[in-house]
Formats: sequence, structure tokens, C-alpha cells
Amino acid sequence: MPTLASHRKSRTRLRTTAPAVGMTTAAIASISLLGQSAQAAPNEPSPNPTVEEVQKKVDDLYRQAGTSTQSYNKAKEATEGQRKSVDGLLDDVAKRTEKLNESRRKLGNYAAAQYRSGTVTPTAALLLADSPQQYFDQNQLMDRMTERQKSYITDYEQKQEEASKERAEATRSLEKLTESQAALKASKQDVQKKLAKAREMLSDLTAEEKARLAALEKEREAEATRKAEAKAKAEAKDRADAERKRQEEAAPQEDGAGSGTGTGTGTGSGTAPGTGTGGGSESGGAYAAKAEKVLAFARAQIGKPYVWGAAGPSSYDCSGLTQGAWKAAGVDLPRTTWDQVEVGTRIATDDLKPGDLVFFYDDISHVGIYIGDGKMIHAPKPGAYVREESIYYMPIYGSVRPA
Repeated sequence: MPTLASHRKSRTRLRTTAPAVGMTTAAIASISLLGQSAQAAPNEPSPNPTVEEVQKKVDDLYRQAGTSTQSYNKAKEATEGQRKSVDGLLDDVAKRTEKLNESRRKLGNYAAAQYRSGTVTPTAALLLADSPQQYFDQNQLMDRMTERQKSYITDYEQKQEEASKERAEATRSLEKLTESQAALKASKQDVQKKLAKAREMLSDLTAEEKARLAALEKEREAEATRKAEAKAKAEAKDRADAERKRQEEAAPQEDGAGSGTGTGTGTGSGTAPGTGTGGGSESGGAYAAKAEKVLAFARAQIGKPYVWGAAGPSSYDCSGLTQGAWKAAGVDLPRTTWDQVEVGTRIATDDLKPGDLVFFYDDISHVGIYIGDGKMIHAPKPGAYVREESIYYMPIYGSVRPA
């Protein structure tokens, strides 16, 4: 009995000491983890970005959204073109199928006629004929029918081959249409994702941070305006110099016209310069007339909202506005900035004229219409409206004169 009692006491001590060991281990582990967290925390980046970082990130998201918008426009254009192609091919397939069915009906009529008449050997046909002449007449008729039947068979086979090719081409076009639609959907989702991220970052700002962001925007606008004003002064000087030069060149001609002598000399000297000047003036005048229509259209759109993928008449994205403006002047531009930059003549920034297109960023994701004095009309970005702005507000990629 004493031995059993001693055994029970020993088991009781084991149960009371085990929890103590477990609690000590957990406590040590917790203290260790807390120590590690305390050491790591100072080295981790701040979860809250500065206003300047938010501005840079939001600008980048808008630029990326602009690039995705151009991808969307390109995919939409391809989808519409492919859909027209598919519709045309399906119409052709229907017409060829009808022709094929007509050939099939003709062949069926011949087959039915042959079945009803049965097959008769030439010898039997001669014996059964009322006269040799009747036999030869019937035989010649059958030969002609056979030749006609052969032509129907050939026609049927040709139409069958053509219909098969049309169906294959229609199938390929449908596959391309499906690919274009998938690209269109992906571009749309990409634009929406980037814009949602930009809105989220802006909504997370405090009132003080939003005020700071607005101040930064004003500083950037002021810098862009200063550069535009400098360009406006340079353009005004160029115009004054050009006018003074024109007057100086016109003065000797007026003196020559007033002289009663030197008729032959005056006629000869006035021919060559007059031809050159006239040609250049007509070319410049023609472009100026188109540019006037472009600017009139663009100014009429001021105040309308930017909507990505829109090409009017109630809203626009950047390339939709430029396309519509130049269409008003009788010039058809492609839909995307990437294609518009390839149209016309490349122009240096110092040589810009009203109506020229100015493109921005290395990925050519934005475009505006130059109006002179360092300014443009453009559809800026989501949440903004068509407006006038300095061309120096964004990094310039290059410029073109479409016509």
C-alpha cells in the first residue's frame, strides 16, 4: 500500500510541473518576437507616402491609363473593321451557297431524268428506233445533253470550292474578331484598374495633404505658363521680323512700278521672285485656312468632359478631339496617337504653327492642338474638361503638321 501511495504522488508532481514549463517557453518566444519586431520596425519604409510621392504616382497612373486608352482605341478600331469584314464575308458565303444550291438542283434534275429513262445501249437504241435518222437525231441530242451536264458538274464543283474558301476565310475572320474583342476587353479593364487606383490614392489624402497637392499643381502650372509666355514673345518677335522683311522687299517693287522707264527690266525682274513667293503664299494660306477650321472646332469643344475612348460629340479623349478637329477641316486622321504622329510632316517645337499636333511623353500617349503663343487645346485626363493649356505642362515628344 505505501508503495502505491508513493507512485500516485509522483504522477501528481509531473502534472503540475508540465504546464509551468509550457508557459515559460511561450513567454520566452513572445519576448523574442517582440524584440525582433522592435529592431525591424525602424528599418521598414513608412506606409504613408508623401504628397509629392502621391502626385508622382497619380500622374504616372494617369499616363499609364492614357497609354491603355490608346490600346483600347486601337483594339476598338480593329474590332469594328473586323466586324465589317466578317459581315461582308458572311454575305458572300450566303450568296455562294445559294448559287451552289442552284447548281445542285440542276444536277438533281438531270439525275432524276436519267433514272426515269433508264440506260439504253446504242445497239438497242438503233433497233428500237423507227428509222436510222431518228436514232442519229436522238444520239446527237443525248451527246449535247451530256456535254451540258458536264458543264453543270464543272460549275457545281467550282462553286463548291469557292464556297468552301469563303467559309474558311469567314472562320479566320471570326477568330480575328474574337481576338480583337478580347484585346478590347483587356484594355478596358486595364484603364479602369489604373483610374481606380489613382482615385483611391487621392481619396486617402487628408484635407491638408490635398491642399498641398493643389499647391504643387499650381506651381507646375505657373512654370508651364512662364515657358509659354516666353515662347509667345519669341513668336511675336518672329512675326514682327517677318513683317518688316516683307515691307522691305515690297518697297523696291513699289518704286519700280512707279517709274515710267525700264519696262523690260521691271517685267523680267518681277517674274521669278513673284512665282516663288506666290507658291509659298498659296501653300501657307491653304494650311492656315484648314488650321482656322481646326481651331474653330476645338474651341467649340472647350468645357466638354474628358472620357477615355470617346470621340465626340459630347465628350472626348485626347486623340478623339484631334481626330474630330482635323476632320472638320476635311482631313481624316487615324484614331490613336501612335498613328497620328506618323501623319504629315514632323515639326520642331520652335517652328510650331496653329493647327499643328503636339505629342507628349516617350510612349506618345497624349496629344493636343497647338493654338499659338505656347498654348494648346486638349482633352487632358479623367475628371478634367477640354481646355487651353501650356504645351510645357507635360514633357513634349514631338510635333507634326498633318496637312
